[in-house]
Amino acid sequence: MYAKVNSLGLFGLNAFPVDVEIETSRGTPSFDIIGLADTVIRESRERIRAALRASYISFPLSRIIVNLAPADTKKTGSAHDLAIFTALLCITGNITADISKSAFIGEVSLNGDLRGVNGVLPMVLLAKKEGFEQVFVPEINAYEASVVEGIRVYGVRNTADLIKHFDGSAPIAPQPAYKVREAERFDTVDFSEVKGQKMVKKALEIAAAGGHNVLMIGAPGSGKSMMAKRITTILPGMTFEESIETTNVHSICGVLDPDTPLVTRRPFRSPHHTISSVGLSGGGSVPHPGEISLAHNGVLFLDELAEFSRPTLEVLRQPLEDKKITISRESGTVTYPCSFMLIAAMNPCPCGYFGHPNHECRCTKNQVTAYLSRISGPMLDRFDIHCRINPVDFESMSSAAKEESSAAIRERVLKAREIQTARFKGTGITCNAGISDGLIAEVCPLTDSAKDTLKNVFDKMGLSARGYNRILKLSRTIADMSGDEVIDKQHIAGAVQFRTLDRQFWGR
Repeated sequence: MYAKVNSLGLFGLNAFPVDVEIETSRGTPSFDIIGLADTVIRESRERIRAALRASYISFPLSRIIVNLAPADTKKTGSAHDLAIFTALLCITGNITADISKSAFIGEVSLNGDLRGVNGVLPMVLLAKKEGFEQVFVPEINAYEASVVEGIRVYGVRNTADLIKHFDGSAPIAPQPAYKVREAERFDTVDFSEVKGQKMVKKALEIAAAGGHNVLMIGAPGSGKSMMAKRITTILPGMTFEESIETTNVHSICGVLDPDTPLVTRRPFRSPHHTISSVGLSGGGSVPHPGEISLAHNGVLFLDELAEFSRPTLEVLRQPLEDKKITISRESGTVTYPCSFMLIAAMNPCPCGYFGHPNHECRCTKNQVTAYLSRISGPMLDRFDIHCRINPVDFESMSSAAKEESSAAIRERVLKAREIQTARFKGTGITCNAGISDGLIAEVCPLTDSAKDTLKNVFDKMGLSARGYNRILKLSRTIADMSGDEVIDKQHIAGAVQFRTLDRQFWGR
């Protein structure tokens, strides 16, 4: 006898269809799985035998071969358990319905319960694309799968429920489609809780408006982390397409919130400075996403930047430019998206008080130099905005005046983003930070006075080509926030004031 059941596999972010073919014949009873299956899949034989016993179904006493096609594609993980189990039910006659338009995903436990698997969302998206009308997933994954419109999702608690569904004795109700609630789009923290620091808030507003990277340098307790954690509250809400992209990455890592199956708040990832380069960029024998991909469409915050190992920081250089990272291993090559804003904070010296107005620094000149030299020139050049954060004074801390809320700041950011959306329509660029070198001259027109100012800055500061382009992009954002089509000298000056700390601290 022969039967075929549809399943789906996953390698990186790329889902692919898998045909679970089963054939029984006379001969010595056996149960073999072929088709480049890994150890986890081969172990499914024992899980499925036990699940059949738990469902009071006799295992066929015949020679059984299961083929996972295409045979030349490596299959990993336990997501094919349910499809193999269903194929056996077809062979034994427990399922007679037409399931050619159905796909089955899930891990089967020894007692017949279905355990959740990672990466359900990208697999269900492919199921819809392949023309499947319904998909059966573990009950715990059903809410996540319901994000995909146009396909019926059935959450299966155990194998007995699956059998009852197909024999008609207890049909499983389809999972209701997930609907985004507006309250889920923004965090509860707010810039109104930050006292003083008007200049830094303005810098972060400009960064949010253009998607620029920011480096904050200041003494301990000056509010660097507090402000960084609130930058997602002034960014535009995520589009549905961005939510799907980000959720795909979080899904395959298994870090989705069960109560919120779609990522609707821009991610804020803050890895500890002891993280390895693989943890940051991604990797493993079967490459998994790292922190930079988990921050896709959001913010990656590196606190205590100088405490990260230099090799770890250098891993960021290419992804910051390409907005993606490619990981090659023996099992294959995977590309993950990583379009994020990089926000970094650091002390100016080991003790943290170099240049502090009221606290004496205990570090020697050599110690300060050695500490700052942990950040390479090329890495420093990738920050569009450099901010010196001074301690908050007593008047600001004790003031009863209300600070500006995140909602008010976000309104200005949205206006600037609307200008950029219209400007870059059809180009794939979402904000000024992503302007390609070929478009800079076109989208960053300068007045004569702006050209003269920029020439003086270029000669005096000895800017690199990257530094020159970043000042132009930052000037474009400042002009957008003012509603100006052409960049003038005040916009150039505004951008340059955020590029002076590398000269002050690093002497570059």
